[in-house]
Formats: sequence, structure tokens, C-alpha cells
Amino acid sequence: MHATVALDLRALRQVLSALADSGVVPSAAQSLELSQLGASTALRKAVFAEVPAFSGSGNPEILPELNAHIEEHIQEIRRLFNGGEIGDFAFLRSHAHCRAEQRFPLDATLHAYRCAHKILALWLRDAAIATGPRNIELAVSAVADFAIEYTNTVSTIITSEYISHTRAIAEAESDSRSELLNILFSGYDEADSRASRLLKRAGYLEQRQAYCVAVAQSTNASEMELPERAQRISRALATAVAATPIRILTGFRNNIVTAVLSDSRRQSGWTTPQTKLAERLRPLLLGLGPAVIIGTSTDQPSTSYLPRALLEATIALDFASVSNRVVQFSDLPIRSLMLHRGGDYVRSVAPPWVRALIDADAKAKGSLVRTLRVLADTDLNIQKAGRELGAHANTIYARLGRIKELTGLDGQHHHDLVELLLAADCWHASSRSKRN
Repeated sequence: MHATVALDLRALRQVLSALADSGVVPSAAQSLELSQLGASTALRKAVFAEVPAFSGSGNPEILPELNAHIEEHIQEIRRLFNGGEIGDFAFLRSHAHCRAEQRFPLDATLHAYRCAHKILALWLRDAAIATGPRNIELAVSAVADFAIEYTNTVSTIITSEYISHTRAIAEAESDSRSELLNILFSGYDEADSRASRLLKRAGYLEQRQAYCVAVAQSTNASEMELPERAQRISRALATAVAATPIRILTGFRNNIVTAVLSDSRRQSGWTTPQTKLAERLRPLLLGLGPAVIIGTSTDQPSTSYLPRALLEATIALDFASVSNRVVQFSDLPIRSLMLHRGGDYVRSVAPPWVRALIDADAKAKGSLVRTLRVLADTDLNIQKAGRELGAHANTIYARLGRIKELTGLDGQHHHDLVELLLAADCWHASSRSKRN
């Protein structure tokens, strides 16, 4: 940044030197002082008329600050034409920081400088001519060069400072978001006044709010190692709810994008509750496209339940896929939840017969467990199971005999069949999670 500004200042010094050689500096200073009111008025009218962002802004500080900034430029130019040294343009940096904090568009500010260039060039030309220079063409040319270099210099400084300050603000907001998410997901002591202040300031202690957690990642999990990919998903989540009353707080935790979403459950105790937040989110989240998979929690009545909501959303994400991109925790079957939570436990404490069954089933190309599944689907009807499998009833009996020999459990008894299938499914679920 500083190298660019130094080059611009060097060019500005050169044109000021040319103005001094032509006699315009400091001779034009008095004429500039006498005509500065007209120049200020013309600048305000031009910017206001040609840059809609100023007239369309709802911020009451924008126009007063524009007027003050115009006067700062007028005074700086008068100072330079009075023979003063080029300063550090501190007023420009201050203005850039203010505009960045207001989120006033940078392109509108730069457009204002382009409009101002025409007015300044005319104001300076008239002042230069009024001095009666020895070579009027040389003086007018030098003034035109000054107007160009001055506009280029201030545009460069304002752009650099605006972007730099915007990044600093974004980093501060990111730190604040991360701290809020840590408080919300880790739980907080109500006696912690600092945590309470942060939550209250962010609106997370309001009454009648419903909260939902969503976690998202790319369908290609390795892409989440790229920070820009996570940022794109985070922005897409925010965009998805931008046109709704739903509030969102996003962050990046454990290699997935995490969001806390909230909205009013009802306006008062007398109004009808709204549709569940998680249900309203689903069509919005589907708009993120096929490259993203998402898990969402159930609705929670307060921030104290958000740690549980995060766990629910993370479990739901484990079941998301390209064909089922947005999964709600409330839609997961009980059996699926049991398998998800129990797979690792079955592997760690499984009786020997489970491993014996899995190994034998692998050697039989999956026919043993497949027979148990079909038997369950046909309500323990051996004949019907045989037809479904394309096997003779005697083959079914033989497989069940082999299973009983390995496990001591009879697949023709309901409770034993349930035990066998749960054990097999938990084992396979654990194997898949380890591979992933």
C-alpha cells in the first residue's frame, strides 16, 4: 500500500513543481479563496445529482459527512496552492475508515471523486487564468495535470484504506462470531456477566425465540480443507435466509460450517405459534445446490439447548448424501439413530458370536445376513422368504441352522432375529464410519 501511495505523491509533487514554475502557485491561492464557496456548492450538487447512493442512503450521517469531506478537500487544495507541502492525507484515511464502518459502497465514493474531478479542474483553471500567467497554455495544462494527479492520489489512498479497514472489521466480526459460537455451543454460566452481555447485545437472550442449528459441508469432504470453500458455503447459508426474518450466525468448527438460526416462535402469548423453524429452513437450504450436504437439528426453545442441537445437526449430517442433501434430525428413524450411536459400542464389547457371524457371512457372500433380513421382511415366513431369495425352503433352513451354530440364536424366533440383525447392522455401520 505504501509503495503505491509514494509513487502517486511523487507524481503530485512534479505537477505542483510545474505549477510553481508557471507562477500559478502561490499566485492562484487568493482567487481560490474568493471562489471556494461556489466550488463547494457545485461539488455538492454534482455528487448528489450523479451518485444515487448518497441521496438514497437512509443513514442521516452520510450527507453531513459528505459536506464536511468536500470542505476538507477544498482546504487541502488551497493549502497546496498556497505553497504548502504535501501532507499525509490523514483526513482521507479517517473518511475511508468511516465509510467502511458504515458499509457505504466504495464504488459510490470513487464515483463521487470522478464527479468532483470535473468541478475541481474548472475551479483551478479559472483561478490559474485569473493570475495572468506568462504562458497561459502552460499554466492551464499544469492545472489539468494537477486535477488528474490529485484525483488519482486520493482515489488510491481511499481505496487502500477502505479495503484495509474493511478487512480489519471483518476479522474483528469473525472473532466476535467465533466467541459467540463458542459461548453458545459450550454452554455458559449465568453468573458470567461478560458472556451474558455478549449474548444480550447480539439478541440471543430475547424471549419467544426458536433456535435451530445447521451444519454443512461440501459433498466432497476434502474441499473443506480450503478456507475459501468454507467461506462460500457460509455466505450461501446467509444468502439463503437473507429475504426472511430468520437470523443467522455462522462459523467454521471441526471442519464443517456451523450456523445458529433463530426466529420468533410467536409475537405474544396470544398469537398462534409459527411453523417449526427447522421445517421452514429445509426448502431454503435445498437452494444451496447439489454440491453441499446439510444436517439440521430440531427446534430449541432457548440458547441453553444449543449444545444438544449441535449434536443433533451433526448426527443428521452423517445421514446426508447427494440424493438426500438436507436431513432433519427429527426425520431420522429410531433404528437409524440406534445404529449410529451403537455401532462403535457393539464393536468394542461385542460377544464372540458377532464376529463369527460377520466372518461367515463374508465367506458366504452376504447370504446369511441377507436371509435374516428377508425373513424379517416376510414376517418369519420361510416359504415366502425362499421365494424372495430364489432359494428352496431347505436352503433357508440350512442357513438358519448355520447361523444358530455360530451364534446360539434362532433366527426363527422374533427376539433372536432382532438381536442378530441389530448386531450385524451396528457392526457394518461402525465399519463404514471408520472408512469415512
